[in-house]
Amino acid sequence: MLTATIWLSFAFALGLLMRLIGLPPLVGYLAAGFVLSTQGHQSNDILNAVAHAGVLLLLFSVGLKLRLKSLLRSEVLAGSLLHMAITIVLVGVLLFQFVELSWQTAVVLALALSFSSTVVAAKVLESKRELRAFHGRVAIGILIMQDLVAVAVLSAAGGDAPSPWAFIVLGFFLVRPLLHWLLDLSGHGELVVLYGLVLALVIGGSSFEHLGLSSELGALLLGVILADHKRSKELADALWGLKEILLVGFFLQIGLSGQPSLLAVEQAIALNVLLPVKALLFFFVLLLFRLRARSAFLAGLALATYSEFGLIIASLGVKQGWLSEEWLVMLAVAVALSFAVSAPLNRYAHEIYGPLERFLGRFESRRRHPDDEPLSLGNSHLVVMGMGRVGTGAYDELTSQQQRAVGLDSDPAKVERHKAAGRRVLYADAEDPGFWTKLDLSGVHAILLALPEPSAKQMATRQLRQLGFTGQISATAVFPEEIEPLRAAGADLIYNYYDGVGQGFARYALTDLREETDTTG
Repeated sequence: MLTATIWLSFAFALGLLMRLIGLPPLVGYLAAGFVLSTQGHQSNDILNAVAHAGVLLLLFSVGLKLRLKSLLRSEVLAGSLLHMAITIVLVGVLLFQFVELSWQTAVVLALALSFSSTVVAAKVLESKRELRAFHGRVAIGILIMQDLVAVAVLSAAGGDAPSPWAFIVLGFFLVRPLLHWLLDLSGHGELVVLYGLVLALVIGGSSFEHLGLSSELGALLLGVILADHKRSKELADALWGLKEILLVGFFLQIGLSGQPSLLAVEQAIALNVLLPVKALLFFFVLLLFRLRARSAFLAGLALATYSEFGLIIASLGVKQGWLSEEWLVMLAVAVALSFAVSAPLNRYAHEIYGPLERFLGRFESRRRHPDDEPLSLGNSHLVVMGMGRVGTGAYDELTSQQQRAVGLDSDPAKVERHKAAGRRVLYADAEDPGFWTKLDLSGVHAILLALPEPSAKQMATRQLRQLGFTGQISATAVFPEEIEPLRAAGADLIYNYYDGVGQGFARYALTDLREETDTTG
């Protein structure tokens, strides 16, 4: 109990310090782990279990926002493999020639360094609400491909081989209706959180491990199976706080992985100097697949880390006698430092790209990726952003009055349902800054923001005004304190739909009462 108290106190104190100086708290959690390591503290089974649970919940949450067809893209399949191959060759040659390692050791280290951190990239993209943005989907797809490669390498090089019964995991897709039905039955309270834990940790985690497969991939797969359920976002939101707390254990665990020597720190710093090269290589690889410079830059920056999977590969190398323990500790420091470097860079990714836009834009292909093309709204002059209940009602009212309207929403499954119902709805993420730069607003007179989150409406309003949109911007508000920030961002009309809900309810009840009185009397 005393050990847990010390760990939590250090994590909170250094996490708060990092937040106060403008860095993500996770940098503080890593620092706390290293400080505790110097004081003789070591990770234990409880912390390892907590860390593992946090990673599984994170990947499950990522799966809830992912669609399988996003992996079956050339920029994901070929792009990830091409980047890994180039990295292994270049880094392997550098280590072999200049560090004078054996070719076997050089290749193992180069392979470990070719992976990017799924945990950090997913957390950074999620915190910026860019998981559904095009560059976010590309980055997550590449990370999943890397994870698949890691599982294959572990199996081929002496790790746990998959069980002969591993193929039965395909049966999860057959019981998809059952999993959806159970989510519906779970309600909206603590039972839905417990259901998410069972899916991520038990069905997606433990069952995959028993079959000799990666528990991380299992958690991700279960999330993907539920991704098109209408309540997938609610499930992700319900798990959010618990996932964040458990991930503190993961970052502490990395910091507690070993007490590094001065030489190991110097070598880790040298490896982190290569991170811009890693990001730049991702940038040019993705440009080969016709991504815009902005999308390639943002995806490359999100992937500019070293990976926890790299540590797993290195651990296998130690067991096989290809690496010494010192190299494993050095890699742990390099991974931790890459987290500390990557987090603040990604936080200001759009600001960093701004001054570089003109120069980097020169490398773009003249032909654009279909998902990166400017979004045309056709002849619509009214746009409804956010097609939930409020947005759908607004869209239906506008079209019933013969207005040319189009709906936009960031949930692909919801977009498909609206299209099936005959509505003109397009996929778009209002919280992706890159989206507004490729939106053709010619002919648009007014935009109605019916997004659920106040920050998203404020961001969308600011982006529209900065791009020179002079039409009317209307937004919904739930609480009075949301109104002034929206006005400051540039909104013209703000509709607080709770203001008149009581009067509307009373009028509705009186109307029904009068009809009943007229009928009986």
